[in-house]
Amino acid sequence: MSAYLHFLASFEHKYFIQEWRHAIAILKTDFSEQFNDIVEVPKHFELRKSNVVTSGGKSKISGHIDNKLYCRGWQEKGFDTSIIIDGEVHKTPAHKVDCVKGRVALDTEWNNKTEFYDRDLNNFRLLNALDAISVGIIVARATELQSAIFNFLGIGPRYGASTTHLDKLIPKIEGGGAGGCPLLVLADSYLQT
Repeated sequence: MSAYLHFLASFEHKYFIQEWRHAIAILKTDFSEQFNDIVEVPKHFELRKSNVVTSGGKSKISGHIDNKLYCRGWQEKGFDTSIIIDGEVHKTPAHKVDCVKGRVALDTEWNNKTEFYDRDLNNFRLLNALDAISVGIIVARATELQSAIFNFLGIGPRYGASTTHLDKLIPKIEGGGAGGCPLLVLADSYLQT
Protein backbone atom coordinates (compact mmCIF):
# COMPACT_ATOMS: atom_id res chain seq x y z
CA MET A 1 0.00 0.00 0.00
CA SER A 2 1.27 3.43 -0.91
CA ALA A 3 2.18 5.75 1.95
CA TYR A 4 0.42 8.54 0.05
CA LEU A 5 -2.99 6.97 0.75
CA HIS A 6 -2.66 8.20 4.34
CA PHE A 7 -1.89 11.80 3.41
CA LEU A 8 -3.65 14.60 1.55
CA ALA A 9 -3.90 14.20 -2.22
CA SER A 10 -1.71 17.29 -2.74
CA PHE A 11 1.21 15.60 -0.96
CA GLU A 12 1.87 13.26 -3.88
CA HIS A 13 3.07 16.19 -6.01
CA LYS A 14 4.73 18.12 -3.21
CA TYR A 15 6.52 15.52 -1.04
CA PHE A 16 8.38 12.26 -1.19
CA ILE A 17 6.99 10.02 1.55
CA GLN A 18 8.28 6.59 2.54
CA GLU A 19 7.93 4.47 5.65
CA TRP A 20 9.76 1.51 7.16
CA ARG A 21 8.47 -1.00 9.72
CA HIS A 22 4.85 0.21 9.60
CA ALA A 23 5.59 3.71 10.93
CA ILE A 24 2.38 5.18 9.51
CA ALA A 25 0.15 2.47 11.02
CA ILE A 26 1.79 3.02 14.41
CA LEU A 27 1.40 6.79 14.13
CA LYS A 28 -2.23 6.68 13.01
CA THR A 29 -3.22 4.09 15.62
CA ASP A 30 -1.21 4.98 18.72
CA PHE A 31 -0.15 8.58 18.06
CA SER A 32 -2.99 10.14 16.07
CA GLU A 33 -2.30 13.64 17.45
CA GLN A 34 1.31 13.50 16.29
CA PHE A 35 0.25 12.06 12.93
CA ASN A 36 -2.21 14.93 12.50
CA ASP A 37 0.63 17.38 13.20
CA ILE A 38 2.78 15.66 10.58
CA VAL A 39 -0.04 16.16 8.06
CA GLU A 40 -1.00 19.71 9.04
CA VAL A 41 2.44 21.36 9.25
CA PRO A 42 3.60 20.26 5.77
CA LYS A 43 0.14 21.04 4.34
CA HIS A 44 0.74 24.74 5.02
CA PHE A 45 4.48 24.76 4.30
CA GLU A 46 5.77 26.49 1.20
CA LEU A 47 9.37 26.16 0.08
CA ARG A 48 10.26 29.67 -1.01
CA LYS A 49 13.21 31.02 -2.94
CA SER A 50 13.91 33.55 -0.18
CA ASN A 51 14.46 30.66 2.27
CA VAL A 52 17.01 28.84 0.15
CA VAL A 53 19.14 31.73 -1.15
CA THR A 54 20.03 33.00 2.37
CA SER A 55 23.12 31.42 3.89
CA GLY A 56 24.54 30.99 7.36
CA GLY A 57 23.21 29.51 10.60
CA LYS A 58 20.37 27.08 10.99
CA SER A 59 18.35 26.67 7.82
CA LYS A 60 15.27 28.88 7.74
CA ILE A 61 13.37 25.85 6.51
CA SER A 62 14.40 23.69 9.47
CA GLY A 63 13.61 26.52 11.86
CA HIS A 64 10.19 27.08 10.29
CA ILE A 65 9.19 23.41 10.50
CA ASP A 66 10.51 23.03 14.05
CA ASN A 67 8.76 26.21 15.24
CA LYS A 68 5.42 25.14 13.77
CA LEU A 69 5.74 21.83 15.61
CA TYR A 70 6.74 23.58 18.86
CA CYS A 71 3.48 25.56 18.62
CA ARG A 72 1.70 22.19 18.57
CA GLY A 73 3.38 20.95 21.75
CA TRP A 74 6.51 19.31 20.35
CA GLN A 75 9.79 20.05 22.16
CA GLU A 76 13.50 19.77 21.55
CA LYS A 77 14.59 16.98 23.86
CA GLY A 78 17.76 15.39 25.11
CA PHE A 79 17.69 11.89 26.57
CA ASP A 80 19.81 10.78 29.53
CA THR A 81 20.32 7.08 28.80
CA SER A 82 22.40 4.28 30.25
CA ILE A 83 22.49 0.51 30.40
CA ILE A 84 23.27 -1.48 33.55
CA ILE A 85 25.38 -4.59 33.01
CA ASP A 86 26.14 -6.71 36.07
CA GLY A 87 25.44 -3.74 38.30
CA GLU A 88 27.77 -1.44 36.37
CA VAL A 89 26.24 1.61 34.69
CA HIS A 90 27.31 2.25 31.09
CA LYS A 91 26.32 5.60 29.65
CA THR A 92 24.73 5.38 26.20
CA PRO A 93 25.03 8.88 24.82
CA ALA A 94 22.05 10.06 22.82
CA HIS A 95 21.88 13.30 20.89
CA LYS A 96 19.17 15.92 21.28
CA VAL A 97 16.23 15.40 18.97
CA ASP A 98 14.82 18.49 17.21
CA CYS A 99 11.19 17.73 18.00
CA VAL A 100 9.63 15.17 20.36
CA LYS A 101 6.01 14.72 21.32
CA GLY A 102 5.16 11.71 23.44
CA ARG A 103 7.02 8.75 21.97
CA VAL A 104 7.48 10.26 18.50
CA ALA A 105 10.82 11.85 17.57
CA LEU A 106 11.46 14.06 14.53
CA ASP A 107 14.68 15.50 13.16
CA THR A 108 14.80 18.04 10.34
CA GLU A 109 17.91 17.66 8.18
CA TRP A 110 17.44 20.08 5.35
CA ASN A 111 21.00 21.17 4.59
CA ASN A 112 23.57 19.62 6.91
CA LYS A 113 26.50 17.31 6.30
CA THR A 114 25.42 13.75 5.50
CA GLU A 115 27.00 12.52 8.77
CA PHE A 116 23.97 14.01 10.51
CA TYR A 117 21.86 11.26 8.94
CA ASP A 118 24.10 8.63 10.57
CA ARG A 119 23.76 10.40 13.91
CA ASP A 120 19.96 10.71 13.65
CA LEU A 121 19.39 7.13 12.52
CA ASN A 122 21.68 5.74 15.22
CA ASN A 123 19.93 7.93 17.78
CA PHE A 124 16.50 6.66 16.70
CA ARG A 125 17.79 3.06 16.76
CA LEU A 126 19.14 3.47 20.30
CA LEU A 127 16.11 5.33 21.67
CA ASN A 128 13.75 2.76 20.15
CA ALA A 129 15.77 -0.17 21.52
CA LEU A 130 15.69 1.47 24.98
CA ASP A 131 11.90 1.87 24.64
CA ALA A 132 12.08 5.68 24.77
CA ILE A 133 10.48 6.29 21.35
CA SER A 134 8.13 4.30 19.15
CA VAL A 135 8.64 6.10 15.80
CA GLY A 136 11.34 8.26 14.26
CA ILE A 137 10.66 10.82 11.53
CA ILE A 138 13.19 12.56 9.31
CA VAL A 139 12.26 15.63 7.29
CA ALA A 140 14.70 16.15 4.43
CA ARG A 141 14.87 17.63 0.96
CA ALA A 142 14.50 15.76 -2.29
CA THR A 143 17.68 15.36 -4.33
CA GLU A 144 16.02 16.65 -7.50
CA LEU A 145 15.93 20.17 -6.04
CA GLN A 146 19.68 20.36 -6.73
CA SER A 147 19.42 20.24 -10.51
CA ALA A 148 15.90 21.61 -10.83
CA ILE A 149 16.30 24.65 -8.60
CA PHE A 150 19.57 25.24 -6.73
CA ASN A 151 21.94 25.10 -9.70
CA PHE A 152 19.59 27.39 -11.64
CA LEU A 153 19.60 29.91 -8.76
CA GLY A 154 23.41 29.81 -8.60
CA ILE A 155 23.47 28.35 -5.09
CA GLY A 156 24.21 24.74 -6.05
CA PRO A 157 27.54 24.52 -4.18
CA ARG A 158 25.80 25.27 -0.85
CA TYR A 159 23.46 22.33 -1.46
CA GLY A 160 26.09 19.98 -2.84
CA ALA A 161 26.59 16.23 -2.97
CA SER A 162 27.93 16.00 0.59
CA THR A 163 24.88 17.64 2.16
CA THR A 164 21.70 16.02 3.49
CA HIS A 165 19.39 15.09 0.65
CA LEU A 166 17.22 12.07 -0.03
CA ASP A 167 19.67 10.07 -2.18
CA LYS A 168 22.11 10.10 0.75
CA LEU A 169 19.47 9.08 3.31
CA ILE A 170 17.67 6.15 1.69
CA PRO A 171 20.74 3.86 1.34
CA LYS A 172 21.59 4.47 5.00
CA ILE A 173 18.09 3.42 6.05
CA GLU A 174 18.00 0.42 3.73
CA GLY A 175 21.42 -0.57 5.05
CA GLY A 176 19.95 -0.88 8.54
CA GLY A 177 21.01 2.50 9.95
CA ALA A 178 17.84 2.84 12.05
CA GLY A 179 17.91 -0.77 13.25
CA GLY A 180 14.40 -1.87 14.18
CA CYS A 181 13.01 1.63 14.72
CA PRO A 182 9.87 2.32 12.66
CA LEU A 183 10.72 5.27 10.45
CA LEU A 184 8.89 7.83 8.31
CA VAL A 185 10.70 10.06 5.82
CA LEU A 186 9.13 13.18 4.38
CA ALA A 187 11.09 15.15 1.79
CA ASP A 188 10.06 18.42 0.17
CA SER A 189 10.40 18.31 -3.60
CA TYR A 190 8.55 21.41 -4.71
CA LEU A 191 9.52 25.09 -4.83
CA GLN A 192 7.17 28.08 -4.95
CA THR A 193 8.58 31.50 -5.79
